[in-house]
Amino acid sequence: MPEPTLTVVCLLVLAALAAGFVDAVVGGGGLIQLPALVIGLPGASPVQMLATNKLASFCGTTVSSATFYRRVRPDPKTFLPLMACAFAGAMGGALVASLIPESAFNPIILAVLVLVGAYVLLKPELGEATELRFAGHRHTILAAITGLGVGFYDGALGPGTGSFFVFILVGLLGYNFLEASAKAKLANWATNLASLIIFIPQGAVMWKIGLLMGLANLGGGYLGARLAVSKGAAFVRAFFVIVVSAFIIRIGGDVVGLW
Repeated sequence: MPEPTLTVVCLLVLAALAAGFVDAVVGGGGLIQLPALVIGLPGASPVQMLATNKLASFCGTTVSSATFYRRVRPDPKTFLPLMACAFAGAMGGALVASLIPESAFNPIILAVLVLVGAYVLLKPELGEATELRFAGHRHTILAAITGLGVGFYDGALGPGTGSFFVFILVGLLGYNFLEASAKAKLANWATNLASLIIFIPQGAVMWKIGLLMGLANLGGGYLGARLAVSKGAAFVRAFFVIVVSAFIIRIGGDVVGLW
């Protein structure tokens, strides 16, 4: 693959900055970052783009998850099994990532985003306050299943993982949006790490561009996490709806060939 031009590098870094910010607040930064890699590096293989996206995202989720943990103090009885199963699921997903054709990315992601966005819009009270729907072992088991399923998706495809974690933690388990975002960041950090453990030995990571994007993603993640914590659950919910709607328009346009 030829070396990207300075203009392409600058645009990829800007995309990573925006992705880190969005990802820290509601998840889904990969829906900015991965398409940017696809457009900016057309000579790269799908696995190289996925792996480089993971490296940049890992940098951002490291700082945003640490910020959320210090300020929100999520319950370890939920986030530890969520993280552990997300890690295992992501390793499995990364192993099959090379088998998924690039043409399948957008239709799959679009279908899930439409369902998620419609559900949140139709339930305006969703995620305003934490009202846990399950307790004890049932709560832990559902958190673990969530981690395993979304983790597998993250390893295999990736874009929107944080948003899907947030949505399930709010819609199924009953957390408010801020607490869900804190747990989602920790789980997303685990999935990024697991994916890199698979991708790095394969030589799939494009290190130079990945580390540059990682620094930008880290900065965006720090800013986004601090803003989310200071503004609270109502802000995170509104931002979630805006971001999911924008992603539906962006990806839907790709699927139907508008741009």
